[in-house]
Amino acid sequence: MRAEAGACVRVTVVWSPGPQDVREHTVTLPQGATAAQAVRETGWADAIAALEADPRALSIWGRRVPPDTVLRDDDRVEVTRALRVDPKVARRERFRQQGARAAGLFARRPRR
Repeated sequence: MRAEAGACVRVTVVWSPGPQDVREHTVTLPQGATAAQAVRETGWADAIAALEADPRALSIWGRRVPPDTVLRDDDRVEVTRALRVDPKVARRERFRQQGARAAGLFARRPRR
């Protein structure tokens, strides 16, 4: 299967530099462009630095991919960042602060 001359792919690049801060940018690239090229095309210096620091920081529609993955039309490239807190530790801390009676299933336990 051969690509047409001058064919392009249109992809969306998403990046969240911090909590409650999500950036989204749509780019048009030539056929055969890679995920790393899409991130560079956005011009987001911090996202590019994150990608260079950790090449595993890319995913397409939530599935981790290497930077040299060839893109298809309507792909969603996501630049991920490392977790700052282990989710299990965060849950335990929330549970400890809320107490057993205010959390989850224990809050709705019927009285006998």
